[in-house]
Amino acid sequence: MKKVISKKEFQDLLFDGMSIMIGGFLTNGTPERLIDAVLETSVHHLTIIANDGGYEQGGIGKLISDKRVDHLIASHIGTNPSCGRLMQEGKLKVTLVPQGTLIEQIRAAGAGLGGVLTPTGIHTIVQDNKLVITVQGKDYLLEEPIHADLALIGGCIADKYGNLTYRMSQRNFNPIIALAASNVVASPEAFVDTHDPECVITPH
Repeated sequence: MKKVISKKEFQDLLFDGMSIMIGGFLTNGTPERLIDAVLETSVHHLTIIANDGGYEQGGIGKLISDKRVDHLIASHIGTNPSCGRLMQEGKLKVTLVPQGTLIEQIRAAGAGLGGVLTPTGIHTIVQDNKLVITVQGKDYLLEEPIHADLALIGGCIADKYGNLTYRMSQRNFNPIIALAASNVVASPEAFVDTHDPECVITPH
């Protein structure tokens, strides 16, 4: 499989209505070049799955500000006022998921699991329309896996084989979302000839 693709080849993967997972915490470890490449296309009606809504002019927020996103699934949106405004105007659907639950749902998709059980959200509106399963006398919500058409990875260092390591805290969501999408594209900050196999976090 080809490991290095052009911007045009990346853009050819995009289509209206697709779901995209984007790595990063705010803009730390976010693949800004890939987001900018998405903005150069006419693709719209995206579902974005990420830790947060970024900033209005940074990270995922650029897609939201440009009205490319119909649905945002994230753990918080407080750093991007556009998210709240568009949500209140009925122009953006926002699904807020507790951060630990969200990453476990993504991890479940990558591992081929049917979901995860969590007590987070029991007896709150989070429980609405979800299956409650009792295990050893304790109630849990069944949170189903979250898969995406495409995952965009940042904050990484790649070798010629496509193996990735990450720069410190830029690792965040990136390795997990790489497992849960039909296609994965990384935007490395640097290239090396080869990695020590024991240090590879995302295998090619």
